[in-house]
Amino acid sequence: MVDEKLTLTFAALADPTRRGMLAALTSGEKPISELARPYQMTLAGAAKHVAILARAGLIERRKVGRQNICRLNAGNLKEANDWLAQWQRFWNGRLDALEQALKEELNQ
Repeated sequence: MVDEKLTLTFAALADPTRRGMLAALTSGEKPISELARPYQMTLAGAAKHVAILARAGLIERRKVGRQNICRLNAGNLKEANDWLAQWQRFWNGRLDALEQALKEELNQ
């Protein structure tokens, strides 16, 4: 289940438009029409992006009259960040070892 959630999260984040929509939602709830505006796309096109973000659990939608209002749900982003943190530790360890090896080489 966690792997599937991560797959959906990273697939959703792979698109720059969807990343931009998520960034726009950091300042609060917005209707899909407002999320679409910077990208000069149709409401239907924006709704497809929103559906992918919702399927990944990155946003929540609710209907208010004729509008779909979206809000950020950052919980799955934390899971993705936690998964990426293991690789950050790995690369930090590798870079620390490289730094140590270079220092030793220079001191010889």
